[in-house]
Amino acid sequence: MSRVFITGSTEGLGLTAATLLLSQGHEVVGHARNVSRAAGLRQAAPGLADVAIGDLASAAETTSVAGQVNALGRFDAVIHNAGVGYREIRKVTTVDGHAQVLAVNVLAPYLLTALIERPGRLVYLSSGMQHGGTPSADDLDWNRRR
Repeated sequence: MSRVFITGSTEGLGLTAATLLLSQGHEVVGHARNVSRAAGLRQAAPGLADVAIGDLASAAETTSVAGQVNALGRFDAVIHNAGVGYREIRKVTTVDGHAQVLAVNVLAPYLLTALIERPGRLVYLSSGMQHGGTPSADDLDWNRRR
């Protein structure tokens, strides 16, 4: 039995991974952006060991999530699944002044990896933009492009 932490586990791939791992007897800790979504996750995936709560669009809340996870002890794997950008019709700016896509999809996994006690395995899920995007660090916060 492995201990696994999954970010963005309230729906989609994260929830699917959580329920599959639970059905196989693994210990799973989920993650939700807020208390309301955490309650929904607990209903959707009974058997979760715990749910870390915090909005990954905020550096302070991401740091809090890392603290919650560290308080639970070392994990065998961390699955960085949380992501945004495929449903937003406009740029969203975070409390820290970053584009939400940058904060959640890039900065949060980096920060969590740096702050969480090193797990046996790190898994990063991606959007597939590496196949069609234009790699450039010129405008990371989307200030000059649409």
